[in-house]
Amino acid sequence: MTTHTDRVEPSRLARGTILAAATLTIMAPAVVAPSLPRMEQVFADQPAASLLVRLAMTVTSLMIAISAPVSGLVADRAGRRPLLVSCLTLYAVSGTVGYFVTDLYLLLVTRALLGIAIGGIMTAVSTTITDWFEGPRRASFLGLQQAFASLGGVVFLPLAGVLATIDWRVPFWLYSLAAVVALFAILAVRDRQRDEPGIATGRGRVATGPVLGIYALALVATTVFYMAPTQVPFLLEGLGIGPGLVGVVVAGSTLTSMLGALRFPALRRRLGSATITTISIALLGVGWLLVGGIGTVAGVAAGLLVGGAGVGLAVPNLNLRLSELAPPARRGRVLSGLVAGIFLGQFLSPLAAQPLVRTIGIGDTFTWAGIAMLAGAAIAVAVAGSRKRNTG
Repeated sequence: MTTHTDRVEPSRLARGTILAAATLTIMAPAVVAPSLPRMEQVFADQPAASLLVRLAMTVTSLMIAISAPVSGLVADRAGRRPLLVSCLTLYAVSGTVGYFVTDLYLLLVTRALLGIAIGGIMTAVSTTITDWFEGPRRASFLGLQQAFASLGGVVFLPLAGVLATIDWRVPFWLYSLAAVVALFAILAVRDRQRDEPGIATGRGRVATGPVLGIYALALVATTVFYMAPTQVPFLLEGLGIGPGLVGVVVAGSTLTSMLGALRFPALRRRLGSATITTISIALLGVGWLLVGGIGTVAGVAAGLLVGGAGVGLAVPNLNLRLSELAPPARRGRVLSGLVAGIFLGQFLSPLAAQPLVRTIGIGDTFTWAGIAMLAGAAIAVAVAGSRKRNTG
């Protein structure tokens, strides 16, 4: 039996395939972000078109949140590779077909199917990585996973903005890239989780309290962060910015998210998980204060860069903490809960922000969200200091 210490290193092609799959995940719902203003004009004659057009992006996130726990169960029972291949195929089909759809409600259906696919891909990728590695290697590769997920935004969001200037439907073709990744997954990726002790019998307990706390934190942080792709296009439109530049500006948050994720392994060697989480929330708060408080394109861009760095640190940090809490037999289910929390936050973001946007405007909504994040970080610091004094 292969053990933790003598397991065979996954091939370079297998590792590359997993990272390529990661690039298709976080950015996927937001590929249509530069097209949103034009979509709203095209479907203006339909009831509640403004909200439904935003849901064309976020219904994907809702379905990821709903389906991810099922994907986690499939990953633990049937294996990571079958889940990965089947969901990459569904991703390519359901994403690309959006180009041909002319009915807004049918478009929402295809976006929902895309969400099921993304939930499966993210769960398969995270559990495969935690099966392959442990210790510092696991932290490093989880950082790479988030970096490549952010790289997808850096590359695809500006490209989607350029394609949207041709026609708002053209960005849907970007989803077809998943078919290529699926082929490499078939050729290179192999499951390894069944070689570990406890997999066959399903042994192992989960620390429910800390796990649920991580899910809740991911939900709140993502609800705030996803104001970037759902609200910034409209904020920039009010500043006279077209869809091509919108994609570039919004991608700024994914660029610094990538850089933050690449710095995570080194930071994690020096700081604890709770400290990194506090730093992440504080960076998000400062970023959103910049977005809402300056009122210029430069201010929006700067705020997105700062906020993106916070998310780049947060996601691999929470993934690593969950992998430490989850026994091998339950990794799929535990890690899928983080996927659900992240994307439920994406879905809830426009719903939570819209009443504030109507009341105080988009800029002030960002300002108050930033204040809330900084307050949360300050409370975390105070609680940590109190615990340190009590234990000291």
